[in-house]
Amino acid sequence: MTKSTTSVAQLREGDEDSGGDPAVARRLLGTRLRTLRVAAGLKGYDVGRAIGASHSKISRLESGLLGFRLPDLEKLLTLYGVADTARRTEYVDLARGANAPGHRHIDVAPRWYDTYLAFEDSATLLRSYSPGVVPELLQTPEYARELLDIAHPSAPDDTGHTELLEQRQRRLTGPDPLRLWVLLEQSVLRRQLGSTQVWRAQLEHLGRVGELVNVTIQIVPDHVCGPVLSAVPFALMRFGNPDLSDVVHLYHATGAQFLDRPGDLDVYHSIWDRLSVKALQPDRSIRIIEGVACGAAV
Repeated sequence: MTKSTTSVAQLREGDEDSGGDPAVARRLLGTRLRTLRVAAGLKGYDVGRAIGASHSKISRLESGLLGFRLPDLEKLLTLYGVADTARRTEYVDLARGANAPGHRHIDVAPRWYDTYLAFEDSATLLRSYSPGVVPELLQTPEYARELLDIAHPSAPDDTGHTELLEQRQRRLTGPDPLRLWVLLEQSVLRRQLGSTQVWRAQLEHLGRVGELVNVTIQIVPDHVCGPVLSAVPFALMRFGNPDLSDVVHLYHATGAQFLDRPGDLDVYHSIWDRLSVKALQPDRSIRIIEGVACGAAV
């Protein structure tokens, strides 16, 4: 099947630092402050003592998971030797943006999910490995409801979950589309959820979305044993701003983690490279998905 000729948006290098997104501003501020701390030869616990915070809190601040109190920021800038007024003002303005209200979806998702949504919305490239199910950005509303019924059988029907999913999926076809690369375990294609009609519609949807030039879908064969490399789903997100490193998002039963330390990134980039090299080529993967939609075994 030939890919759509819709052009792929280039990485948005040169965009404004935070893009108006508090979560991205927090990450950018945390990254810059971490750089200042390292240049000053200070450890996290040294900095924590200076502002009356624990080492773990400093780690969360530098990872962009918490906002900065302006008095604490002023103390840190002084500690790091930032005396220039213009530079200090730049950091303070960034902190104000980081502390602004973000996109809230508390009614349909846990609190940590808001950070993930902000990162996803600001990413230019998202690489997703989901060993158990079709990843969210490729789910039909009916398939998503089947998953929700399994995960939360006592929860009332909630159209908000579906509306949020559809809103996120618009980034795949908008004027500045997200580049999405998905590694899909072969076993997922044997795991029918819901009725035959729901399952067939999901497979047909995968085939259609896989035609988009900004979307790549590869099937990971059973013999590769992908879950041995990563038993939990993960996403690698890349951003247009060169000051921002990649972020790894890990999802598990009790919450999520966001990793951006070089060592963690190296591990997950290596896992991704090993899986993608052993996965089937995109064109062959789409042909197999279309075949399963028509009743072929996989």
